[in-house]
Amino acid sequence: MTERVVTPPSTEYAWFGALCDDDYEYLGVPDPTLRSSWGHCLDIVRTAEHAGFDNVLLPSGYALGIDTTAFAAGIAPLLEHMRMLVAVRCGELWPPQLARQLATLDQMSGGRLTINIISSDRPGETLESEPRYRRTLEVMQILRSLLDGESIEYHGEFYDLTIDPPLARTVAGTCPPFYFGGLSDPAREVAAEAADVYLMWPDTLGEVASTIADLQGRARVHGRTLRFGYRVHVIVRETEAEAHAAAERLVSRLDVPAGDAIRSQSLDAQSVGVRRQAELRAQSVADDGYIEESLWTGIGRARSGCGAAIVGDPDQVRAKLAAYRALGIDTFILSGYPHREEAERFGALVLGHPSGEGAGR
Repeated sequence: MTERVVTPPSTEYAWFGALCDDDYEYLGVPDPTLRSSWGHCLDIVRTAEHAGFDNVLLPSGYALGIDTTAFAAGIAPLLEHMRMLVAVRCGELWPPQLARQLATLDQMSGGRLTINIISSDRPGETLESEPRYRRTLEVMQILRSLLDGESIEYHGEFYDLTIDPPLARTVAGTCPPFYFGGLSDPAREVAAEAADVYLMWPDTLGEVASTIADLQGRARVHGRTLRFGYRVHVIVRETEAEAHAAAERLVSRLDVPAGDAIRSQSLDAQSVGVRRQAELRAQSVADDGYIEESLWTGIGRARSGCGAAIVGDPDQVRAKLAAYRALGIDTFILSGYPHREEAERFGALVLGHPSGEGAGR
């Protein structure tokens, strides 16, 4: 099989679309004006594009927020340059139907679709980790073949089909890149064999370096290479003191039961990655929640999944991002609270493109 080569920008900066009721002024304190809706999430996405971001992650959840694919179809013709990173939960749709849906979204976006593959239980179903990841691998293999325009005869553990590709094709005629994450051993193996970009949640620089080295070795076994991405929150202000004060303000009205309830809502609340985020909070070097310089774990007290933030002034935030880039990260998927306002701040203070001219990196 010929290795797929995906050429990224020198550094890709993506923002978070907050489709899953994950937007607050104060963590754990619901605000009806920040609930996920067409209007609110559209405002976030438009702000991110004007702030200079390259891509926008559109997350997916069953019980929370609004539908990812429907929202992506709505915003696709409205974007001028920004790509869409559409989250897909494996198993929720029959793969040939999903391939047609994704090809259509790619057409609607002018060829700017990227795909976040999530190995999740289906609503109402619980599957053990190893078979769930085996199912995910089958979905990824089927989708890649069909979106590459190939007829397939596939006889797997979960899918048995012989089918031609959908007539709907992507603009490039090939499968958009797959972004995929997971810390467990089965997840790492799926990434090594079938992903284009391996995504990590926040961790110490040493652990990030170790994970990258491990995935590079696993990918080589399959004759492949991977790009690497980092999903993290940001709190940037003009001074370090202001940034630390903003972090403390964000959790100032949070009580423990509310935080526990928010973390338990996710379908993936017991995954290896989520447990690692909890470990980081427990291991923080001081009572203030900082696990290392500029990396604050307090945000994970009220959020399942990505549970830490880069906190600091513009130079400190740039330095932290540069440290990750030196390890091999070329994609950053960022978020902050409230999402519209923090996207504006990051664009103005870090990207330096408040006028909406695009990131231009």
